[in-house]
Parts: sequence; C-alpha cells; structure tokens
Amino acid sequence: MTDPTESEARLVVRPLSLDDLEAIQEIQHRCFPDLVPWSEENLKNHLATFPEGQIGIELDGKLVASSSSLILDSTKWKDKHTFEQICPRGYLSNHDPEGNLLYGIDIVVDPDARGMRLARRIYEARMELVEELELRKIVIAGRIPGYAEHADAMNARQYVKKVVAKELADPVLTAQLANGFVIRSVLRNYLPKDKESRGHAVLMELLNPLYAPADAPDLAEKCRVATVQYQMRSIESFEDFAKQCEFFVETASEYRVDLLLFPELLTNQLLGLLPPGRPGVTARALHQYTPQYLELFSRMAIKYNVNILGGTHLTVEDDVLYNIAYLFHRDGRLDKQYKIHITPSEQKWWGVSGGQDVDVFQTDCGAVAVAICYDVEFPELPRLAKEKGAEILLVPYNTDIRSGHIRVRTCAHARCIENHMYAVLGGATGNLPFVEGADIHWAQSCILTPSDIPFERDGVASEATPNVEAMVVHELDLGLLRRTQRSGTVRTWMDRRTDLYRIDWKA
Repeated sequence: MTDPTESEARLVVRPLSLDDLEAIQEIQHRCFPDLVPWSEENLKNHLATFPEGQIGIELDGKLVASSSSLILDSTKWKDKHTFEQICPRGYLSNHDPEGNLLYGIDIVVDPDARGMRLARRIYEARMELVEELELRKIVIAGRIPGYAEHADAMNARQYVKKVVAKELADPVLTAQLANGFVIRSVLRNYLPKDKESRGHAVLMELLNPLYAPADAPDLAEKCRVATVQYQMRSIESFEDFAKQCEFFVETASEYRVDLLLFPELLTNQLLGLLPPGRPGVTARALHQYTPQYLELFSRMAIKYNVNILGGTHLTVEDDVLYNIAYLFHRDGRLDKQYKIHITPSEQKWWGVSGGQDVDVFQTDCGAVAVAICYDVEFPELPRLAKEKGAEILLVPYNTDIRSGHIRVRTCAHARCIENHMYAVLGGATGNLPFVEGADIHWAQSCILTPSDIPFERDGVASEATPNVEAMVVHELDLGLLRRTQRSGTVRTWMDRRTDLYRIDWKA
C-alpha cells in the first residue's frame, strides 16, 4: 500500500528538453492555430543557445505549459521592432550573454490547464532567472487577442487604454498587467500572421527589484538605529546633563548602533540652571550653552563611533531664535536642520522663528532627513526630502500630553506610507518643575516602517513603553525598502500623479 506522505509532486516547473518537442508543438497549435509551431531545429537551437531560458511546466507527468526567452542588450534594441527581428525564423541568433534584459518570446498554456495560474509560475521562474543572472528586467511583446472584436470601432492604442482602464478585458493583456508588467508602447506589424491581434503587440516590462548596475553607488544595505526616550529631570550642572546623555551614547555604541536619536528640545533640561525670568528671556539665555553642547556631542560621536542626532537646541543666530536639530557624524562632520513650522506654544513662550530649507544628509548608513515634531504634520516636507533621496526620517519630538504624541505618531506613520521610508521617533518623558513651557512630557518613542507584507506587523518595527526612560534599537533593512518601492503591494511613491500635482518650494 502506498504511503500518501511519500507521494511525489504533481506539478513541476522544469527546464525544457528535446523530448518535449511533440508536446510543445501540440500546445502551440491548440493555442495559436494560425501560427507555425517551433520546429525541431528551432528547439535544438533554443536549448543549445540558452537552455536556462527555456522553461516548462509538467502536471501529472504531462507538459501543460512552455516558454522561450533570450538575453538582449537594451542599448542595441529600440522599442519599435518586430518578432522576426528579435527571433529570425524562430532562432535565438540575437542572444547576447552580456546583455542586460530577458526577452520573453513565447509562453503557451494548454487550454485544458488554464485557470491554474501557470503563466504566473513561468513569470516567477523567469524573475528568479533574471535575479540570478543580475539582469535589469523582463521584456515581452504580448498579444492582444481580444482586439479583433473591436478593431472596427477603435485602433489598437485605444483598445489597450480601455483594457488598462478595465473598461474591456483582454485574455492576455489583462493577465500580464495583473502579473505586474508595465506598458512601454504598442507595436504595429509585430507578428503579421497573428490575426486575433491584427498584427499588434504590447511591449511591456517587469523590473528586477534586486538589480544594481555595476557603476551604481555603494549604498548601505542595513542601518542599526536607536532612539532615546529621555527622562527630563532636575539637574545641578551641565556636567549632570552631559553624564545622562553620554550614558545613552555609550550604551548605543555597545549595541553597535549606526544612528542614534535624542528628543526635541533636549537642552531644555538646562533651563533649570538659569535664573528665573520671562520664558522668552531664559530661552535666549539657553544659547550660552551652545558651545558646550556642540563640543560634547561632537566628541561623543567620534569617541563612540555613532552618528548622533542630538535632539534639538534653542539657538540664537543673528539675534533670531531658532529650534535647530544638529546631526553629529562619527567622522566629525556637523549638519543641522532648522525647525520650519513653529507651534503656537513655541511662539507664545519663547518667540521661536522658523527655518527656510529642507535638507537631506548623507551618512555612512543611508540618506537621512529630519522633521522636527510639528514639521512631520505637514506632508510636503517629508515628500520633498524623499525627492532629494531620503530613506530614513528622524523625528525628534516633545509633547506634553498624549493627544500631542498621537498627532506626531500618526502623521509620522502616514509619511512612511506616503513616501515609502522609515521613520525614527524620539520623545521626552519626565518633568521639569518650575520651568515654564517645558514642565511636563508625554512620549512613546518608536521606529516605524511602511505598511506592507515584508515589513513588521502594523508597520511598527519597535516601540518603547509609554513614559518610561528607555532606548529602542532596531536594524533597518534599506535594501528591502528599495526593492519594495517598485514591487510592493501598493507603490505609493511610484504611483504619484505627477502629471496632476507637484510641490513647488519657494524658499
């Protein structure tokens, strides 16, 4: 008696062989009765020239689908071409092992096996081959067999537009669009004998998400980030402040962190050291600590080999008070981002002015932008940063009650999804008695991702317990971020309607 647990696979995706010739010819004849099937010489040529590109599917020992392809160099072929030019007399004489794209010349599925998504399995096998060979993309010229019924009412381009808009369905084009292919153009006289398509074909491509040209810049694939949920407490000196900050930097270094984030208004802890006075006066007086603050974080970034976003610091420049985030690189460089949108409280208590520019900073672990608290609630700023190449959005924030935190958290996650980027949020907790405008704090620091299957559940990579001093650590996969930008369930960055709207930066 046969043990059912030892049964063999019924469906197998495998390379074609010369023994498949009769089965291939039968399937091709059933699918395309007006076209001449591959001859024995054609198949011998395909197998001898590029055996990896000849793929079939077997079900219960019977061949039910087959496909052929070759490699081409995209610089040598224009969009406008015919099947005969690509595959003269059915031979792969144009195959170029040094090319950069896989050109699919044929897929046929036995009519009795349709509805089993066999074509999708072949496309997946082709993509595996493209990734293995490090090719840029798959290109196909797909038939439009449904066009014949509408040819008297519209031209081929109009027909294709209606299929894309789902006003019409085509048995081939609709399926190819569902498999992720993108249309490049409509080809005339591609295969004149194809009566159903009236000789037309739709040139389409599917990009390899793993492709990187040989001359592409060497981009970081991983970035280990940490965010400090910093507890505000009364201190007696600048040295007390420095000691508390250095504890987290040293700890981050022990965990091999690449990029460390402190909360907004970090140096407001120093306000308790200043003589009592009007909030606007004491906020400006905080500027006296700027040299010590810059020296402290610059030294720690180099000593502990960590890039540090040192929260923000109220700084006076040309007699104007700004809220500035300083990025201390571990190689000694210093960058800064001015807060652009100023909250009513900042204006009321301290008289802070807004900055003018959105910058993107190139670190040794990725391109980074900074949206300081309120700034993340305005979608234009992170979008502009994304256009400039940002992959990680640092959000130092400082909120007094939970509703303020929820605004920042919710908007930051929206920015992740809209712009396909990561966001690292760092907030302050604790309290500063008798410091007007900075007395209480509410935070739940976190690391957020786009919301898609390859990322963490709910788009939350990691998060701290609310209102408890802590440091959250997570390793961001920048390679995954880049791949899914083009191949995700949705493509919010790629699918923007830039023909309808854009951001014009006036500063």
